[in-house]
Amino acid sequence: MPGIESEPLKFAYWVPNVSGGLVTSDIEQRTDWGYEYNRELAVLAENSGFEYALSQVRYTASYGAAYQHESTGFSLALLLATQRLKVIAAVHPGLWHPGVLAKFIASADVISGGRAAVNVVSGWFKDEFTNLGEPWLEHDERYRRSEEFIRVLKELWTSDHAEFGGDFYRIHDFDIKPKPVGRPHPEIFQGGNSTAARKLAGRVSDWYFSNGKDFDGFSEQVAEVRGYAAKNDHAVRFGLNGFVIARETESEAKAVLREIVEKANTEAVEGFRDAVKQAGSSTSDKKGMWADSEFQDLVQYNDGFRTGLIGTPEQIADRAIEYKKRGANLLLLGFLHYLEDVEYFGKHVLPVIREKEAALERI
Repeated sequence: MPGIESEPLKFAYWVPNVSGGLVTSDIEQRTDWGYEYNRELAVLAENSGFEYALSQVRYTASYGAAYQHESTGFSLALLLATQRLKVIAAVHPGLWHPGVLAKFIASADVISGGRAAVNVVSGWFKDEFTNLGEPWLEHDERYRRSEEFIRVLKELWTSDHAEFGGDFYRIHDFDIKPKPVGRPHPEIFQGGNSTAARKLAGRVSDWYFSNGKDFDGFSEQVAEVRGYAAKNDHAVRFGLNGFVIARETESEAKAVLREIVEKANTEAVEGFRDAVKQAGSSTSDKKGMWADSEFQDLVQYNDGFRTGLIGTPEQIADRAIEYKKRGANLLLLGFLHYLEDVEYFGKHVLPVIREKEAALERI
């Protein structure tokens, strides 16, 4: 059937290395931000069909996230605890120098046998920069810096005599060894919703992460990013954020969603909304992250409810397949009670998705 990719849909999970879980709610969450819990979760996840994990980046206590483990160090720890899982560390240009990060990730990649990756976050939380005494650049300038950052990473990972001359970074005859194991280099992920973010993905990123979206919203993003990529003779793959509530019945799943929203930590959600509203309004076309997010959307802070992965295993599988048809190569998932919900997903949802993928191949 034309337009449907034969490669199986990949799955990633948000690493809960930040306290408060993946929803800003006072509902009971049997999820822990500590290492022991996350080590057990990583092993369970790779044995449940997950290929990737994304370690969050948050530096300062805020919005119900009072505690957090730094993303790159935590990612390396999870790599050492697993055998197959690829771990993506979220990083900020402006708080990292690309040469230092390139060296760290190269070592992590060698140690793990080629399983390290990065998610380049251009920045949405102004206070994390200014309170550390770092400049807060205008929106499109942050993405211009990110492009140079990514180009420097690639150059350092692939060249013995790295050279780069830009407005933000300048590298001359620099060599890091050992080089990463992954070829051509560790995978580079990048998110964002704005035109600047989409164009960045269409020029240099390996993966483009979308915030939670309905079918039409995701299709629109895929089409635009693919258009930019085609103009640059560049290939990019697509990941989509979603929050999974899988239960035996649809009514059970929707009841959990209602409880999450009803018990939302209003002060924390509003604080988060105040911090991110400039991200959606600071672009000329008003297409930035969270530009049209409502209160309920922000209870799951990457709009994960919008993707609609809420219901029975069959219903969730049907939506996953539809997103695959529309260009998704990977689903990045969050859960309420991670250990229980990841295990349930692996046993009851993923097999249905694989059955439906196999049926597509026979059409």
